[in-house]
Amino acid sequence: HTPMYFFLCNLSLVDICFTSTTVPKMLVNIQTQSKVITYEGCITQMYFYTLFVVLDNFILTVMAYDRFVAICHPLHYMVIMNPRLCGLLVLVSWIMSILNSLLESLMVLRLSFCSDLEIPHFFCELNQVIKVACSDTFLNNIMLYFLLVLLGGGPLVGILYSYSKIVSCICAIPSAQGKYKAFSTCASHLSVVSLFYGTCLGVYLSSTAPQNTHSSAVASVMYTVVTPMLNPFIYSLRN
Repeated sequence: HTPMYFFLCNLSLVDICFTSTTVPKMLVNIQTQSKVITYEGCITQMYFYTLFVVLDNFILTVMAYDRFVAICHPLHYMVIMNPRLCGLLVLVSWIMSILNSLLESLMVLRLSFCSDLEIPHFFCELNQVIKVACSDTFLNNIMLYFLLVLLGGGPLVGILYSYSKIVSCICAIPSAQGKYKAFSTCASHLSVVSLFYGTCLGVYLSSTAPQNTHSSAVASVMYTVVTPMLNPFIYSLRN
């Protein structure tokens, strides 16, 4: 019933939903040797994938703030991170993720596609779907990278700021045992953040180069399959 486990519970739920948008269809494709997906199925998969990847991002940011308060303001921790604030942070994360995903999906619906096309990926990733459109995608690309900077860069800056304060607080602790104890409380979260952002940034920074479709798909496997799979191990080992 502590804030850290409340956020961890939400992260677990998001990870389950996140992997459920891509992995079942991928396994069916492997089993049946058929890679066909309907237009409606592709849009639906893209909507939920975008929703949960952004929500995962927000939850990790909220957890970074939780660790910042726990280490930098330990005596006020239970007062600041009260149940109302924790619930509000998660609710705002859900609302912003749903609105972003809805906007991105509506922007794709305005595009026209050729009757027969192939997406060089194992699921309907947003930027790959935009690339195969037959109509003008300038507005979609502008919107995609604007929201990527806003909803990806903003939380990343928040995480980096939280950890800069955490590191300065840990360095001020006189005993080595105290430093180790403080660092161990956020080591698992830092590991998950590094895995998630490292692979996500690798995918979207390389998405502008058409020859990198294979490496982009491999990197996508890392953050859509491997990272959510490792999260339970990382946090279980920490416990």
